[in-house]
Amino acid sequence: MQTLSEIRELLEARGLSPKRSLGQNFLVDHQHIRALVDASGVKAGDLVLEVGPGTGTMTEELLDRGCRVVACELDDQLSRLVDSRMTERLRHAGFDPASRFRLVHADCLQSKRALNPSLNAAMREMSAAAGSNSGEFHLVANLPYGAATPLLLVLICNHPACRSMSVTVQKELADRLLAVPGSRDYGPIGVVAQLACDVERLAVLPGGCFWPPPDVTSAMIRLVRKPASGAPSLALLQRTSRVAEALFQQRRKQIGAVYRQCRESLGLPTWEELTARSGSLLLGLSPTSRAEQLTPEQFQEIAASAGGEEDNPATEAAVRD
Repeated sequence: MQTLSEIRELLEARGLSPKRSLGQNFLVDHQHIRALVDASGVKAGDLVLEVGPGTGTMTEELLDRGCRVVACELDDQLSRLVDSRMTERLRHAGFDPASRFRLVHADCLQSKRALNPSLNAAMREMSAAAGSNSGEFHLVANLPYGAATPLLLVLICNHPACRSMSVTVQKELADRLLAVPGSRDYGPIGVVAQLACDVERLAVLPGGCFWPPPDVTSAMIRLVRKPASGAPSLALLQRTSRVAEALFQQRRKQIGAVYRQCRESLGLPTWEELTARSGSLLLGLSPTSRAEQLTPEQFQEIAASAGGEEDNPATEAAVRD
């Protein structure tokens, strides 16, 4: 595994230095890199997505454990560096590099709601080459702070084949993912993450674990997707995400007023109809409540009241693609 001096030498030899604009704070603490990969549970043959590989320190650890890795790097020069180093490393070990590693030089997201198509294609090709029809993969990465929130939301809501996400993120985001109703950190991403996944904080990482040290505290978290029997359908999860986002737009306002403003655009029933259904989690909910007081299950029930497209394999395949 690369040491900090080796990382510095790699960059200096190419006239490079970490770019703050791209969130390049490389995780250099070997103990935490191994702990993150251990916690992910990935094993030989698993398909792993790594976003922001930097100089390839964690990539090496994943490859050494027999994983097949699709790495996505936005930086021009770092993408060439990682691609050449991993290709050479695999050849030296007697492997066909194409069967174990693919570098996608691009932004990981096409938009805030979709993965980059070239990244989707690379993962499909890597999966097919290994004879897998499931397309299942795991995210293991030291995520650039700017990409973390939209990427996790896209994977949670649009890509059921992503079975787990083990990542380092800004501690503030980790707090939001784990937040409970009524807390200041509670919001849309916590609602959908907790409905779809089991979320666990693994560690809090001081700045010294990174080079250069970031100005904020980081955290290591793991999200494991719940079995289908214990989670909302993909279509319902997507609707819940839209409902939560709309209701949290004005989190300090009374929910009844916010609901009336957005209900028609979301295809929801009237407030009176919503809160009068016998046996509902929303029965008698006061319009003077605020969005931050609702549980994830209550947001889900609001979304379910809209009805909408039924889940089916074709729908999920279209979302993944």
